[in-house]
Amino acid sequence: MSEAGIKQLDVSIMGREFRVACPDDEEATLIQAVELLDQRMHEIRASGKVVGLEKIAIMAALNITHEYLHTRVDGGFDIATIQRRIASMNSTIDAVMGEQTELFS
Repeated sequence: MSEAGIKQLDVSIMGREFRVACPDDEEATLIQAVELLDQRMHEIRASGKVVGLEKIAIMAALNITHEYLHTRVDGGFDIATIQRRIASMNSTIDAVMGEQTELFS
């Protein structure tokens, strides 16, 4: 694994600005996490059942954690980890195959 630099990102969740530290190679994943959290918090607020930013954040965290725990398969396999490994293998295969096009021309 290569060493990545740490950068500061400004993100917005529920209209509030936050600065978070993030490794360069994890920026896209962090942005996806911010978007998911922001979406879930807006959904909870829109339901009208939970009031207060702190309570909305806790409910969103509980919901996302609950969903994460349900992605785990019996036997300890973590589907998200497996999906990331498959995506990484696909990228590696695509890169190698791209270099090999000259052999098939």
